[in-house]
Amino acid sequence: MTDSLTLSSIPHRPPFLFVDEIVEVEERRILTKKFVDPESDFFRGHYPGNPVMPGVLVCESCFQAGALLIAHIAGADLGSRGVPVLTRVSDARFKQIVRPGQTLHVEVTLDEELGGAYFLTGRASVDGKMAVRVTFAVMLVPGEDETS
Repeated sequence: MTDSLTLSSIPHRPPFLFVDEIVEVEERRILTKKFVDPESDFFRGHYPGNPVMPGVLVCESCFQAGALLIAHIAGADLGSRGVPVLTRVSDARFKQIVRPGQTLHVEVTLDEELGGAYFLTGRASVDGKMAVRVTFAVMLVPGEDETS
């Protein structure tokens, strides 16, 4: 089943795709990578002269990895079940700055699935050091073409 999981399994595309590679996927866990491109436009205005990847975008890498995990769990059925949408961020802890040129390693685990809600924990690290830990929830909602 992991062979069929690709980045096109989620509704994100450049320039708002914050996963470059699916490294490993298991039943309740996924590992992904994101190279933090020094040419990314957000670096021009976020701490000019001392560029830092915005923490919310590090979290977004976790959220997108979580959407990929949900796509893996739902399998071919994901499109008929809906689009994964973030519904809750319970806790975000920022521990390490992410700089241009670094590679973000993201691990997301499914903690619980309850009534169509997926509760997950994301951990993003650079150079073996935790950058962000975030707990969040995602629900599948009908796609735009399913609501008419």
